[in-house]
Amino acid sequence: MELVPIGTRLFACLQPDRGLGWSNSGFIAAGGGMVVDTLYDQRLTAQMASLYAEVHPEAPARVVNTHHNGDHCWGNKIFEDAEIIAHTGCAERFDEFTPAQAASMAAMESPPPHLAGIAEAFREFHFDDVELVPPNRVIDADLMLDLDGLITEIRYVGPAHTAGDLIVSVPEQGVVFAGDVVFHLCTPIGWEGTHQAWVDALATIEAMAPETVVAGHGPLCDTEGVRAMREYLEYVWEESSAHHSAGRTASQACQAIDPGEYASWNEPWRLAYNVHRAYKELGGGAWDNPYDTGAAMADAALLQQQWAS
Repeated sequence: MELVPIGTRLFACLQPDRGLGWSNSGFIAAGGGMVVDTLYDQRLTAQMASLYAEVHPEAPARVVNTHHNGDHCWGNKIFEDAEIIAHTGCAERFDEFTPAQAASMAAMESPPPHLAGIAEAFREFHFDDVELVPPNRVIDADLMLDLDGLITEIRYVGPAHTAGDLIVSVPEQGVVFAGDVVFHLCTPIGWEGTHQAWVDALATIEAMAPETVVAGHGPLCDTEGVRAMREYLEYVWEESSAHHSAGRTASQACQAIDPGEYASWNEPWRLAYNVHRAYKELGGGAWDNPYDTGAAMADAALLQQQWAS
């Protein structure tokens, strides 16, 4: 875990992208201090908080949860006295999947094949003592804050990756904390939202022309990294659309699509999740309709096995 200065009173807390759950956070050391996203468990978030205390000894006054996935909000307990800001789409889904469920999966001795990878990934974290602390300031639209003269924009760009996607922008310094709207050099996973909404969210960030983007996962990037992410989503959509039109199943499309230049991204087999998400939408499913997660996991596991050989 590393604290990286990215501007005047602006910092990123970066974790090496070791796969599922190894997320990033950001910090604005102004206006009482504002954390952008906590981490997957309280142990990691406490370590992150100690890094932030090096540049802002007082307890942060605010936390922003960019969405409801646990690796961006399950550490809220460390900052439970802060104002915790999130979008309605995050707040409504905050306990949709719980730390207890994650701990149960991690404890499985012989998980079914499609869950084996996720169970192994979950064993890296300490979910048993995670206490969910939900947002206490829920917003439905954009929010602008003046943090000791540092104008900070909290913008709603969902439903893209999830229902409640927020990004945090400090325009005068060209910095965007993007949450999981941006994955950099690692393959994204689409859970909810629509293809077009996610592409539009990325285009919104591109139009800001930031010099520094703190991705939800992966290293820091700039506008080119955001563009690469958008082009990946467009590629998967185009390929999925062609296979769907040809009458192939989502699983057949997963096997047929060549990851091409994106094969070098971390965990390229996550392609399966994005294909299944596209197929749901191509079949007329609403943005918040779940797809067959078990089938997507099975296809991802098969791709992992094939591409690793």
